[in-house]
Parts: sequence; C-alpha cells; structure tokens
Amino acid sequence: MSSAILRQASSVARAATRSCAFSTSAVARKDLVQEIYLRELKSYKPPAPAKDAHVGVVKAYSLPPAPQAPTLPADLAGELSAYDAAEPTFAPAAQAPTEESSGPTGAEAFLAFLEADEPKAEAHH
Repeated sequence: MSSAILRQASSVARAATRSCAFSTSAVARKDLVQEIYLRELKSYKPPAPAKDAHVGVVKAYSLPPAPQAPTLPADLAGELSAYDAAEPTFAPAAQAPTEESSGPTGAEAFLAFLEADEPKAEAHH
C-alpha cells in the first residue's frame, strides 16, 4: 500500500514541476522591447509643415473660358431648301451571291464539316 501512495505522490510531484516550469506572473510576461517601442510611439511628435510647403507642387486654379452659344446661320431658310432639294446618295448595293459556285464555301463548308458523321473506328480483335 505504501508503494501505491509513493507512486501517486511522485506522479503528483512530477506534474507540479511541469506546471511550475512556466511562470505566468506579470513580471515574466513583460516584453521590454514592446514597452520601449510603445513609449517611443507615444512620445513622437511629427514636425510642423512649413507655411510655403505647397509652393511649386500645387498649380494655381484658373476658370476655363465660358462656352459660346451656337449661332444660327443667317440664311437658314435657304440652307434648308437646298438640303431638301439635294438628292440622297446611296451606298452601292451588295451583289447577290451567284448560284454558280461548286458547293458551299466559308461558314457553310465549316458547318457541313462539323455535321458530317465521323467514321467509326474498327474494333481490333
């Protein structure tokens, strides 16, 4: 019975030494580099910009010129009558395809090729 108690006590002692190996106190958790970095960040004051820092970088703004209103031609009635009298010009008419060709060409030939049945592969015995 005493050996069972000794075994149990030794396992408890081993578990206690494992858990005590890592300290969780505030002193051990303190990161010196982080503290210095944060202190320097808080104490940093950026330099004040100069009053004439924008000179040469920013262009002076000037308003664009005001647009002019469109003016009507002096002889509007004459121009309209000349437009009405002019004959319209038409683009040359496309020539109708002739039926003399010897089979389909272009897209029709390609579609016929795609629709054609592929030859069946012979089974090798």
